[in-house]
Amino acid sequence: MNISRALRAHQIAIESVTKSSQQLENLVVKMSETLTAGGKVLWMGNGGSAADAQHMAAELMVRYLKDRAPLASIALTTDTSILTAHSNDYAFETVFARQIEGLARPGDIVIGLSTSGNSENVVQGMKQANRQGCISVSMTGEASSQLSEISDFCFQVASNETARIQEAHSFICHLLCEGLDDFFA
Repeated sequence: MNISRALRAHQIAIESVTKSSQQLENLVVKMSETLTAGGKVLWMGNGGSAADAQHMAAELMVRYLKDRAPLASIALTTDTSILTAHSNDYAFETVFARQIEGLARPGDIVIGLSTSGNSENVVQGMKQANRQGCISVSMTGEASSQLSEISDFCFQVASNETARIQEAHSFICHLLCEGLDDFFA
């Protein structure tokens, strides 16, 4: 293990987020408009990204730093009955698309986290979000991907290492939470 190399890779990934500052500000405005109009934020991802989706949905529903009213947000990764029934009866690749079809409304924000940008269930979910007129947001690694091609907003982190990408995704999400706190608190 080379801690110095890992620290440098983390620093590069986090520094790449600064290149997205205007896009982050634009997304905070869009999210504020959506939530003010009664819309919601839906999150999806696999593995560690599923945990990040749940974490961020909780930050919006409960609170981040400031006391404020709950912001309508849900992780599509948390209902084991839906996840297993849909995967058994249909296919794992469409498990998020099905939930978006039933829960999302035009103008809602759908956020997909995928280090590769090619997780098929996240890609299918984002395609469904686009068909329904949602605002599609993806967070990926630096490689061009299916998600980077189909999302209204795409945050591509300067790394190909899963851990470094996920660390930067968490940072991006926390910045979104801070922006929403400023707007709603």
